[in-house]
Amino acid sequence: MFTILLIITILTSCLLGIAVLVQNPKGGGIQASLGTVSNQILGASRATNFIEKLTWYLAGALVVLSIAMTASVSSPEVNQAEQINNELQLVAPQEEVPAPPAS
Repeated sequence: MFTILLIITILTSCLLGIAVLVQNPKGGGIQASLGTVSNQILGASRATNFIEKLTWYLAGALVVLSIAMTASVSSPEVNQAEQINNELQLVAPQEEVPAPPAS
């Protein structure tokens, strides 16, 4: 489960980086040089709105994926303590302590 979430998180991070680079910061950026292609497909204002919404959705997805990855991983100290406890119970099962002799 963790591996799948990690792969999805890496892909989301890459897409978010691309979406941020494509945005035009006050009249420049990659979108200005590729503007003719995006203007022909979506129109000038619709392309900007789409990229901005895509950035927000990818950022939100990255937050959710990070929380899911954190929840899917348990603490190694807890697992190690449980494993040691289980091994001790297997090796030396608890015996009943004899009562002290009556006087």
